[in-house]
This record gives sequence, C-alpha cells and structure tokens, in this order.
Amino acid sequence: MTFPTSDPTPDLAELFAGAGVPEPYLAPAAARLGPDAARLLRADPWRLLLVPGVGPEQADHFARGLLGPAAEPADPRRGRALAVHLLVRAARHGHTALPVPELAAALAPLKVTEPLAAIRAALDEGEAMHFLEEVDFDALPDDIDEAPDPVELVGLARYALAEEAVAEGVMRLSMTAEPLPDGPTGRLAEALAHGVSVLHGSPGAVEAALPELVEAARAAGARVAVATATGRAAAGAGPAAVALHRLLEATGTGDGLVCARDEQRPVEADVVVALDAGWLDVETAAALVEACADGTRLMLCGDPAGLPPAGPGRVLADLAESGTVPVTDLGDGPGRSPLDALVAGVRRGDLPRVEAPDREVVVVPAADDAEAAHRAVQLVADSIPRALGVPADEVQVLGTGTAGPAGTVALNAALKERLNPGPGAHGGFDVGDRVLVAVALPEVPTGETGPVTGADEDGLTIEFPGGPVRVPTALLGRLRHGRAMTVGQAHGTRWPAVVAVVSGEAAGRLSGPLAVTAFTRGRRHLSIVHAAGPALARAVRESAVPARRTRLVGLLRG
Repeated sequence: MTFPTSDPTPDLAELFAGAGVPEPYLAPAAARLGPDAARLLRADPWRLLLVPGVGPEQADHFARGLLGPAAEPADPRRGRALAVHLLVRAARHGHTALPVPELAAALAPLKVTEPLAAIRAALDEGEAMHFLEEVDFDALPDDIDEAPDPVELVGLARYALAEEAVAEGVMRLSMTAEPLPDGPTGRLAEALAHGVSVLHGSPGAVEAALPELVEAARAAGARVAVATATGRAAAGAGPAAVALHRLLEATGTGDGLVCARDEQRPVEADVVVALDAGWLDVETAAALVEACADGTRLMLCGDPAGLPPAGPGRVLADLAESGTVPVTDLGDGPGRSPLDALVAGVRRGDLPRVEAPDREVVVVPAADDAEAAHRAVQLVADSIPRALGVPADEVQVLGTGTAGPAGTVALNAALKERLNPGPGAHGGFDVGDRVLVAVALPEVPTGETGPVTGADEDGLTIEFPGGPVRVPTALLGRLRHGRAMTVGQAHGTRWPAVVAVVSGEAAGRLSGPLAVTAFTRGRRHLSIVHAAGPALARAVRESAVPARRTRLVGLLRG
C-alpha cells in the first residue's frame, strides 16, 4: 500500500516566511487548514490557533506581522478564534462541552473584552453549538427549596454532533433488535438479548468470555464481528477480530476519520463486539454506531476502572451511567494469577505485594528517573528475553509521560541506542526501528506499531500487522519512535510483556485508572520500574482521573 504525498503550498511558505513563523509549523498548518490555508490566514490571521501547538501569544505575533497596528486585542476575529481555541483545549482534556460562564471566565485573562460576544461569534460561524443541560431532579437533595436553572453549555460542533449521533444510534439499535432464534442462556444471555449492551471486566476477563460469546451468537445464526483498537490487538483476540479502522474501512485524514462503512453501507454483521472499548472517543464511537444497521447488536466491552479515551468523551462510562442499556459484570478474570491479583488490588485502591514465583510480575525499584530508564533498557534488551524467553521485539515499554529522563522521548532514545543504533537518516528513523502511529495514517489507526523494513529519500516502508505500508516523507510527522509509548497511547492494545516505567517526574499525574490500564497491557509478564516512591501507592488509593464534562448521559436519558 502506498499513500499519496501532500506538500505545503508555496503560498503558505511565503506567507510564513514574511511573518516570521518557524518552518516546522508549515506542514501542520497545511494539513489542518488545507489547500486554501494562505488565503484563510490572510483573511483571519488568528485562524493560526487551529494549528496544533500554536498558542494565543504566537497567533497574536503572527497577526501583528500581517496586520500591523490594526491587530487589536478587541478584534472580533481574535475573540472568536480564542473561544474556539479554548474549546479545542478543553476537548484535549476530554470535555465535549463547557458551561458558558466557565468559557467566558477563561477568555477574560486573554484580553477579550466581550467574552459573550466572542462565544456568540463562534456559534454564528458554526464552529460551536449551544445547549441547555436540564437539571437531573433525581440527583437533587430532598430538602432543596427551589430547583436550579438549566446549565448553558457550549461545545465544538464536531463533538456535539458526534455525541448526538451516538445517542441516536444507541436508541435506534435498542429499538430495532429482534429476539435471536434459539437465544443463548447463561451469563451472556442478557447482553445478547439487547440491541446495545455493556460488558464490564478486565481485558483478560473479556478475552476469556469472548469465545463463549462468539459461539453463542453464531449458534443463533448471527454473523459476528469483533473490533479492536489496532491490528496488533486483533491478532491477540482470535480469528473473528479485526481492527476497527479496517472494519469501518476508515481513512485517517490527520484530523479524524472518513469511513466507507456508514449508515448507507453498514458493516456486514449481526453482532458487533468492541473489545477494550474504553479507548473509544466520541467521534470513533459515532462512526461505529452509524455503521451498524438496524437490528445489529452492539456490545461494548471494557474495564470501568481504566483510563478514559485519549480523545474527547467517555462513551463506555456514559453508557453504563445512563442506565439505558444492560451492563454485565465479568469481574477480574478467569483465574487468580499474580497479575490478576495485582490489578484486582489496584481496583480496590490498594497496591498489594504479590507472590510471583514464575515472574509474571516483577517490581524493580529505582533511585531516580535516570536509573529507571537504565533499568527499563536492561529489562527489554536482556533480562526479559533471557529469563522469560520473550524477545525484545515483543516487549513494550510504557511511560507515564513524554518528558524527563524517564519519559517516552528519553526512553525511546535509550532503547534505540541499545537495540538499533543509527543516525535516524530518514525523518529520524532507520531500518529496524519500531514506529508508533501517533496520528492516523490512511488505513492505519492511531496506536498501531511496526518495524521499519525499508527507507529511502521518498519515505519509509513499515511492516504493520495488516501488511507492509509505504509512508511518504510528507506523512512521517505522524509517526513517533514506538519502543516506548505513553499509557494512554497503549490503551486498547496488549503485548506478551510490558515494562511500565513509573517516573518520579510524573508523580502528580499518577492515578488508579492509569495504573489499571498500564498493568493490564501485558498478557504474560509485567515489570514495574518504580521511581515514584510512595506517590504511586498514594495515587492508587486516592487519585482518580479528572472528571469530564459530557452530554451523552443526558441525551440517552432523553
């Protein structure tokens, strides 16, 4: 497979050079704003805020370079762009909407003199949508004298429409499901009896129940499709599994997915099972629901104790919380291996010591982050292959952040130096490097990994689980070194062995859900390289991930 190239336009390069915009922003701006980028930016220089990595100060500097003294803080274009920018930033933290007063308050320090006018401008341009969140009277205390007013919300249009598509699709599938002939019995009967259902359980518990689920559905004459986050995840989940990207015949545009499978050309399956579905953000979930024809049964399986998705929304959690679909609890797993015992303890808020005579779980203390990185490289390159027979190419390192001596950037550099030294002559990569898709490629999903098998001046050839892919130089910016990745990037995929590096630098960002997700990524073995001292146990005991503001629960309840 070969992807088309797309170079930034000469007009944009000329515009950026004249305004002093650094050259590295050229490709992201062209990708985000399209072939008319130069014209759009001349008409409204604050549209530069739509480019990832650009902040208000940089956009103001660019505007002054184009407009001179006319680039005023009170310019309505600036207010609108900053309102959208803050909504984009909120979406990066998982929110699909914000209360209007909260957004207005965030605009004030940015010298937006009329915040409500800026929000209205974003609404008028169609970039955002306005909602009233009705009060949940069941949640109010009995002694309240007067019910509060509905909350005014505003959210980016793309995520608002996606959330509404999920809600409408769930209701459609729930209403159109017909009883299966010779319906199954047992613990999975209720899940298969409904149009949409949630299965809660650890990845191991869900994978153990999957053959029973597939067999029961097929015995009732149903065609079954099992969807996973990546091709690697599909390879470990059995012959019925396929990456969701492939199931939907999706194309990654760099700013989302375009799916050939949709309501006009739905997936050819009677039962669709999404594994480890906590990774599903609201737009991906909307694409999945819309690709399910009337009467299809959709089952979302995931760990309620794990991390929410990297993108906006909390679809799995919202479905369960809404009370509108059945939830089946599969528990922690079929057995009580040392890894099962560890994760079960973390779910309870404990970090137990576990006995692991066969080395399923190994804890490696480190005095500081530099030593943690050193220990992680030793484990991957020597200890795990020698002691457990798992080759280095089947070991994945997970970091709790990107920065610092034990962040994924430093870990990848150290792992490359040990396992595949080279100059990074082709966009920072060499043949033999493992790469991670950080932004979806056409037909290759975010989170997929594979080794570089060929490289020249035109790009790289990478052996992904679905087959070799030719990635042109223009798209190499969507790749990262992939021997180490963040826990969030690993969400939805598992490996034979995992080395989880808990850095001291990330102590303030640790949480129980992060630990659950990290510790369940390994099938056979988990090494925990621990430089955070008591912070990890404290985080498991006390810290949850920050709450997300979404609308899906209310939409589902109607």
